[in-house]
Amino acid sequence: MIKGLFETHIEVQNLEKAIDFYQNTLGLEICRTKDDRRLAFFWLGKAKQQMLGLWEKADGNIAKRHFAFECEPEWIINESVNFLNSKNLTCRNFLNDGSERPMVFAWMPAVSIYFDDPDGNYLEFIGILNGTARPEKGIITYDEFLELEKK
Repeated sequence: MIKGLFETHIEVQNLEKAIDFYQNTLGLEICRTKDDRRLAFFWLGKAKQQMLGLWEKADGNIAKRHFAFECEPEWIINESVNFLNSKNLTCRNFLNDGSERPMVFAWMPAVSIYFDDPDGNYLEFIGILNGTARPEKGIITYDEFLELEKK
């Protein structure tokens, strides 16, 4: 019955600032705005497959949300940190090693890196890896994942 998630919505403090971030920083295609309701919609990936809605909240008291953008694992591993840094965005992971490198959720397995939008929503680039799921390993580096795959 359910084939996927078509759309998600977040609240923003300033619609124009949020549109600029999602359109010009992340490169998403805007598909609709409605100024009288202070909202904007963006296609994710190919048009008409997935959508992100931004809703300006007049009082500025927004609820912060988390969602992840599906990306090619190779791009996350090799280019995501440089891309985010070039946009003056700070990356983070859950490795607790002080690095900005992508991490691997071993239970999927998937490679991932986190960053925030201008409103403090928790965004993520994530890509599913080929390989064996190892929930007991928790969160590991990509190099650790590769070593496990050799065994």
